[in-house]
Amino acid sequence: MTTVVTSGVFPSTAPAISPVAGLGTADVRWGSSGSQSGYQFRGTATDVQLDGTEFVVGTFVHRNVPTTVSPSRFDVHLTISVMFEDGSTTDLGFSFSHDETPNSTGSSPADDDLVDLQTFVHPQSVVIDGKQYRAVLSGFKRGGQIVRRFRSPEGGINFAEVVCMFTLDEPDVIISDLRYLGTGPGQRDEYVEILNQGGAPQDLTGWLVECKTTGYSFPFPAGTVIQPGQRYRVYTDEIHPEFGGFSFASSQQVWRDEGGIARLVAADGHVPDQYPYLDRGFNKTGTP
Repeated sequence: MTTVVTSGVFPSTAPAISPVAGLGTADVRWGSSGSQSGYQFRGTATDVQLDGTEFVVGTFVHRNVPTTVSPSRFDVHLTISVMFEDGSTTDLGFSFSHDETPNSTGSSPADDDLVDLQTFVHPQSVVIDGKQYRAVLSGFKRGGQIVRRFRSPEGGINFAEVVCMFTLDEPDVIISDLRYLGTGPGQRDEYVEILNQGGAPQDLTGWLVECKTTGYSFPFPAGTVIQPGQRYRVYTDEIHPEFGGFSFASSQQVWRDEGGIARLVAADGHVPDQYPYLDRGFNKTGTP
């Protein structure tokens, strides 16, 4: 574990936008005077595990008012300065893709601006205590959920925590979440979530997600690759493209409300991770 203090600036956009003010600072604005939207980055101080554990590296703020900027779609580059407890520092570079949506429809979410996490792996290794790590942004954290796309309602100041991790330069795929209490008949909105908390991509060809207690399994399609910091979800019977678009396509409940075990099985048969919950799938005889 190490303690870090962070700060950040927005050095540039690509392509260059106009009008714009505040480049090179932590508060960049665009649009006409008196009606400017923009980003702000607020740093933090926090303890960090060097094993792929996610931590909040700062707070992202979008001040969203009706405005016009040219072009309306552009990338905003962010440089995060990280100071470690021994006094050493490193700069991490990432970028956000911004869509300044039209303000003429008068309805939400059509008027909401969209911010996508475009570059989420810092291209150079980071040396901490003599070891090399990758810095990976997981996404925006809002309401307990971490997502790659931030939807920013018009006419407000909208916040999200920016989640990062330091990890080794190799894949490390785990089960990061399991929603076993769904809604409606069949609980179609239940899901199991996997996360690559490593610093390199992992080919999921031949990998399975299994529910040990009910016997359901989902094979990932050939050629499926999960990138560093990326999350995939396998829903019971829904399709969500933002999380890979995977589904058991089951009209019946996959995850027992009473408890069970989710397993992630690699192509060679070994189990990189499993996720017991509640009674861990034990029945009345004590047999899993």
